[in-house]
Amino acid sequence: MLFKELISKKRLGKELTKNEINWFISNLTNNNLSEGPIASLAMAICLKGMTFDERVQLTLAMKNSGKTLSWDLPGPIIDKHSTGGVGDTVSLVLAPVLAACGAYVPMISGRGLGHTGGTLDKFDSIPGYNTSPNETLLRRVVSTVGCAIIGQTNELAPADKRLYAIRDVTGTVESIDLITASILSKKLAAGLEGLVIDVKYGNGAFMQDFNEASNLAKSLVTVSNKSGCKTTALVTDMNQPLSQSIGNSLEVLAAIDILKGSSKDYRLLEVSNSLGVSILCSSNICKTKKEAQLLISAVLSSGKAAEKFSQMVSELGGANDFFEKPQNYLTPSNIQKNIYCKKTGYVNKINTKNLGNILILLGGGRQKVEDAIDYSVGMKLLIELGSYVEKNQPLCTLYARDQVSFNIAEKEIIESFEIGENKENYDNKIIIEHFE
Repeated sequence: MLFKELISKKRLGKELTKNEINWFISNLTNNNLSEGPIASLAMAICLKGMTFDERVQLTLAMKNSGKTLSWDLPGPIIDKHSTGGVGDTVSLVLAPVLAACGAYVPMISGRGLGHTGGTLDKFDSIPGYNTSPNETLLRRVVSTVGCAIIGQTNELAPADKRLYAIRDVTGTVESIDLITASILSKKLAAGLEGLVIDVKYGNGAFMQDFNEASNLAKSLVTVSNKSGCKTTALVTDMNQPLSQSIGNSLEVLAAIDILKGSSKDYRLLEVSNSLGVSILCSSNICKTKKEAQLLISAVLSSGKAAEKFSQMVSELGGANDFFEKPQNYLTPSNIQKNIYCKKTGYVNKINTKNLGNILILLGGGRQKVEDAIDYSVGMKLLIELGSYVEKNQPLCTLYARDQVSFNIAEKEIIESFEIGENKENYDNKIIIEHFE
């Protein structure tokens, strides 16, 4: 088979066959193809698109490019995926909640990407927690605790890793066809039976256009279901941070507060609950949304979900009493001071992406892959979109490692909030759309 014929075929908008896609992924994985031709095909896909059948075949071929996990457990094997946002701490809450409801959650997560935070970076702030356990330990923790949040191994969907690296430097990352296969190949390789996907939309999301976010959600649900994994998706608002807390250690504390039942972080609570209800119903743990909501409330109020989080941390190397005394283990920032509003009025816009980038400026994210992270830095918001604020009212508490970075972040944070004399209309719905 000549690879240039596949490129020409897709460039003309024709559909690739299952054999052609399998041949492409096999040779990609085995390094039999150079970057130039791969980039050409990726560009042709980006410009001409793929049918749903092609997306399914590409997803399955990438899934099967490496090791795939299988499970023999007494409950459904399920997971959640988010397309990324600022203050998105849902995984830390939802995994133990679902485990407490009777599911098994081998959650393969990632590190921060661009302005969005990474679940693994949050867990790396916990001393001793092993985000890269071997398969034996992963299986033991999932089977005994019910959940394990870890990073992707090189053995799972290796074709995706090479293809993504090429897409990243050739302007083809935004292709919905390729995004779909990239996300789902890794998730399906983990042996899932059910999946719920949180597609973020707004100025702090990768998909800032609602129609694009909606199309991605439809693609993910359709392809995953056709690939044998029962999947639902929600499109959720990211025009302001999901949690009041932004920063790795701060977000761990925010999740612990929810699991302890002492949190008023209602946006984070609502998205976590909605995703949980969706997958509990789709995986047949619950028959109705009301039953699912009651079950989630019960495992939170009883402390059962909190116990699952504590056990997971302990089994993966963290302290046995981390959940009860996180302040004894999380490193505090050198500086903790409030930042104040400069004018009176209504908060009409929050530049959420900029807040994510400010965390990187503080040292809480990476500008380069090899950068070390300061897990202690970040911010805790004290106002929200639509709020009426007075001049000199606290806007947020800023956590910084030194005065220089504090001063830089202070200026950027103030400029990230647009405050006007008149309140602008804003649809404050958090859950925008639900796909099944």
